[in-house]
Amino acid sequence: MKLLKICILLIALATSCDAKPNPSASLKKQTKNVANYDASTKTIHVFVALCDNKYQGIVPVPKAIGNGQDPANNLYWGCAYGVKTYFKKSKEWKLLTTQKLDKIRMERLVFKHVSKNYYLIADAYDGQYIKKTTTDFLYSSAGQLKDTIQINKTTIGINGNAKMVAYIGHDGLMDFQLNESFANADDKQRDAIILACISKKYFAPHLQQAKANPILWTTGLMAPEAYILHDALSSYVAGGTAEQIRSKGALAYTKFQKCSLKASRNLLVTGF
Repeated sequence: MKLLKICILLIALATSCDAKPNPSASLKKQTKNVANYDASTKTIHVFVALCDNKYQGIVPVPKAIGNGQDPANNLYWGCAYGVKTYFKKSKEWKLLTTQKLDKIRMERLVFKHVSKNYYLIADAYDGQYIKKTTTDFLYSSAGQLKDTIQINKTTIGINGNAKMVAYIGHDGLMDFQLNESFANADDKQRDAIILACISKKYFAPHLQQAKANPILWTTGLMAPEAYILHDALSSYVAGGTAEQIRSKGALAYTKFQKCSLKASRNLLVTGF
């Protein structure tokens, strides 16, 4: 618990900006008939577990940014360094649509890269469903959960049909264990980014089972803010190596957290 307190305090310092969950229902693996999609169009699917004072094992952040049922003001979504706000201000990504999906996935953003054939799909999950956010991410990384969406006249792949999947938020694996199997379902390897405290330690067994490729994850406590993801993806969509992607993420963390580059590179690592 002490570790969790330190983690969330770091996050709170870095950013200023009631229905109970049904675990058996929320953790059911989704199965869909997946239509054909344009494989030449690349997709990055980001799963964001909204910060939640009530339903996550954290020391509360200020009430306004710690309501996991309020995406607009949430620490990881609507705040200055949240995914929605930060990417909307980016010169590299253009917001195409904002959608309301269901009570669990409260909001979906669809971005298109301004010069590359990449789409970015970001889903804001109600914070009380952090376990489902985690399992959806892992099922997708294993190719067990796949879906498509229509953008104008183009059908693009999401979840396990994406080239990359990313998880942003509190590391729920510090609080709960997963008994599900995330075995790779199709012999395809997906890239992954996990921005959460000590994510390499906690997620490694599941990503190994999924045969995913961890492009960027963490070895210690950190603030999982959108500038890391944004700058890492700048290198990724340009065809950068894993080390180049890591370096871009570390430079961003150093800039915003005002820490040494050595510290950022020790925190943000690539590969197993």
